[in-house]
Amino acid sequence: MQKDAPAYKGLPTGLEEKAAYASNFYEEDLVTHFAEEEKILKMVVGIQPALDVLIEAIFNEHQELHSLFKLINENPDLAVHLNETGKKLEDHVRKEERELFPMIQESCTEEMMIAIDKSLSAK
Repeated sequence: MQKDAPAYKGLPTGLEEKAAYASNFYEEDLVTHFAEEEKILKMVVGIQPALDVLIEAIFNEHQELHSLFKLINENPDLAVHLNETGKKLEDHVRKEERELFPMIQESCTEEMMIAIDKSLSAK
């Protein structure tokens, strides 16, 4: 989705094709992913204040990403919108990988991690 991103494993490179792919990805995968992730994150709210702040930020980013993806086909400057949406999604994923997931592992008891794992395995 991002401008100047190299071609990747057969993903579309044309602007309209990128928009269609992004919209489909959102509807088919990301909506469910966000819902499942939020369900799991609610399991760890209240353990540590810093984790709660980070979880709130993640939830806010989910809402922002929902809005950005829903507006893909309505935005007059599609190239700029796709680039912004792609960057926001990439930043969000990096925040989860580099901050959220390590903090969860550091903050949760073994029993909580097992419960999270069971919740993930049920998918």
